[in-house]
Amino acid sequence: MTTPGLDEPEAPEETGTAAPPPPSRPKARISWRKLTFLPGVIVAVLLATWLWFRQADLDPISENALSNGQVSKALWQSVELTVISTFFVLIIAIPLGILLTRKAFRKATPVAMTIANMGQATPALGLLALLVIWLGTGTKASLIGIIVYAILPVLSNTITGLKANDPSLLEAARGIGMSSLDVLNRVELPLAVPLILAGVRTALVLNVGTSTLATFGGGGGLGVLISTGITTQRMPVLMLGSILTIVLALLVDWLASLAELLLRPRGLEVEV
Repeated sequence: MTTPGLDEPEAPEETGTAAPPPPSRPKARISWRKLTFLPGVIVAVLLATWLWFRQADLDPISENALSNGQVSKALWQSVELTVISTFFVLIIAIPLGILLTRKAFRKATPVAMTIANMGQATPALGLLALLVIWLGTGTKASLIGIIVYAILPVLSNTITGLKANDPSLLEAARGIGMSSLDVLNRVELPLAVPLILAGVRTALVLNVGTSTLATFGGGGGLGVLISTGITTQRMPVLMLGSILTIVLALLVDWLASLAELLLRPRGLEVEV
């Protein structure tokens, strides 16, 4: 029994010679030591920043830029942009990657990868400017720009992870009566999880960095502090926006590393 659109890859034809071994799946090792070290670094950076601001002599312009909850508002906007954009990247890139590894849609893979590469090859600020011209200023244009920029690593890793599965293992699963959908859900995807999560981790960090550009499209975020610090030549404002962006990137990278460790299939080593 097969499911339309989810048929398995064709088995290699018998040629009298042994089939080449399947591509080896890259390994990386996430240790609990690494996962506990990074939060310590984040706390140390935040503490040092807080101590520096306590003794810093801020002029009225800097105080105005950092007052009335503007820092927490900018930080929350960056978190929102990162979370929402990553959600849409996942629901677009992972299903598309699965579809492109099926026999019926495999010929479209080069076209899809070319488009995804074009999205990331385009300068993020230029892409955002085009979207603002098309959609106007606001969160919508910023989100679309971030999503387009981050689709490639998740899509690429999904395709690579599914293609790296051992064909003999998939054939054995079909041999015990699994349908194509069962093979996908119970064998192919679990084995591809480490590579897919590595792509998600890359996309998260990209989204944090790209979200700082949302300020130029009216999307807010920590980029507001950075651009304000640059235009007013106020180093404390610029440093605070930059430090918070770095801390947010480190935090989401740590959370993604933790997810890689906890969600990997048992018996597989996942490395960072």
